[in-house]
Amino acid sequence: MNFDRLFELAKEAGIESIQVYLEENEQLELSVFKGELEKNQMANTSSLIIQGIYKGKMGRMTTEVIDLDQADEWVDAIVKSASLIESQDEVFIYEGDKDYPEIEGLYQPDLHEMDIAKKIQLAFDLESKMAKADERIDISQSMYNEVTKRVLIQNSKGLKLEKRVNNAFVGGQVVARADGDNRSAFDYEQSNVISDFNLDEIAEKMVTKAVSLLGAKSIKSSPYEIILTNDASASLLQAYASMFSAESVQKGMSKLSDKIGQTIANDLITIVDDPFLAKSPRSGAFDDEGVKTQHKELISSGTLKGYLHNLKTAKKADSTSTGNGFRGGVVPTNFYIQPGSSKYDELVKSMDKGMIITDLQGTHSGTNAISGDFSLQASGYYVEKGEIVKPVALITVAGNYLSLLQDVEAVCDDLKFAYNFIGSPSLKIKSLAVSGE
Repeated sequence: MNFDRLFELAKEAGIESIQVYLEENEQLELSVFKGELEKNQMANTSSLIIQGIYKGKMGRMTTEVIDLDQADEWVDAIVKSASLIESQDEVFIYEGDKDYPEIEGLYQPDLHEMDIAKKIQLAFDLESKMAKADERIDISQSMYNEVTKRVLIQNSKGLKLEKRVNNAFVGGQVVARADGDNRSAFDYEQSNVISDFNLDEIAEKMVTKAVSLLGAKSIKSSPYEIILTNDASASLLQAYASMFSAESVQKGMSKLSDKIGQTIANDLITIVDDPFLAKSPRSGAFDDEGVKTQHKELISSGTLKGYLHNLKTAKKADSTSTGNGFRGGVVPTNFYIQPGSSKYDELVKSMDKGMIITDLQGTHSGTNAISGDFSLQASGYYVEKGEIVKPVALITVAGNYLSLLQDVEAVCDDLKFAYNFIGSPSLKIKSLAVSGE
């Protein structure tokens, strides 16, 4: 798509510089429920975001109707939008970097071009494996979601960047019932390489978890040594990812303000933002502002090294953008705790009296991203003398996330990413307060 005419009209209207961000998505959603194809939905969507600097203010407009014959109307909308801005903050349209890294594997044509009938069969096969894995499985549902995304950034300063990514999500959920109790489990894999999806393994993880939690009850309130599984730890990290945003720091909404260079976690902890991660749709050579992305350690062996920046926050801090300007704010790419060398089973055996926390509920309401405090409903297993004794539910775990990072005793090698590509390995924690009976 050629935006030269738009740029010409913008210049004639007195717009100093202008930039377009075009995103095109192809999405496939499949769902099989109890042996029946419940959802088979395909959708193609487009979104065009145009920003322009007019009299020192940034005008902005968004449309899903990509019709270049409307360029005059777009320019008028930019001028009107800019005229309503009262903020005195400096605004930017980036001229671009000298070079951008080459990242292979963001788009896999084999996945995109695979016959839809085979994708539907994959969903049926997974649901069948889940349903037949154990007689106590009462409900089983499989899902296959696939997205192919194309991004174009072009501006009047000569910048033009493009990328294409794709990714599939294969997973599902089951409900196990026995003796009047029912427990659910959910699991998935994400990749853009179809051979990465091991249906037997996905089904086994879900069914084993649901069945093993049958009969779960509360437990005596006490501090316990804790293993946070990779799923639970990733959900907790997600709740506190904003702590590492320079935007939060500059607004006084992060406990990490003025702590660069200080030890804030156990030296086993390294937290990374990695835009070059293979097989992730969050990866890429540039952000939404056209800034070159970079691999960075926010915490390195327990020491805070820096924050995530976009152009606006970098200017305020007299720094440079880290390439995290997404969706109009500061957003991580692939954000995760770096895996260690410990083995999960060995950590379980090392516990005297403790808890394995497999699920945390209410992370949106039970966490405070400013203070770091949390109080969350949880479930998992009670461990004694290195053996799992019984499943546990109806408990609450409470603490402070930064204190938790300081109390880490071991980091496993089982890194797993949540759906939003915030990830963690399993962590052994010295202790957490558990409220139950």
